[in-house]
Amino acid sequence: MQEEQRRVAKGQLTALMQAGHSWHEAAARAGVQIGRSAAYQLLRNVRLRGNAALQDGRHGHPSKPVREFLENTCREAPDTPSHVLQAALQEQFDILVSIGHLNRVRAELGLSSRMVHRGKNSSSLALQRNLAG
Repeated sequence: MQEEQRRVAKGQLTALMQAGHSWHEAAARAGVQIGRSAAYQLLRNVRLRGNAALQDGRHGHPSKPVREFLENTCREAPDTPSHVLQAALQEQFDILVSIGHLNRVRAELGLSSRMVHRGKNSSSLALQRNLAG
């Protein structure tokens, strides 16, 4: 379905829901594949913002420049905390990336600030041996 067709179908969906049809029936009639919560969220957004809510608004992910920035920053300063990277990404690219996602990407690239995984420290290991023996 093309973008304009998708927008028209979403408009039909919300109009049918406002006319009293269930979300499931409205989706079937409009030819839209959508879940219940997404349908009601769309309806709510249309009520709040009008037809502007029918626009998808997504333009793909700016993954390449963001990833390059992340790689370069982490290589130059590997001890940079993820919350600092998060703020820098928001400032430079106007995107909000969760700290969990940043940590996953950093680990995937081998650029984690937590590269050294510490096991039990030697004093607690010695204490456990003394207690067991």
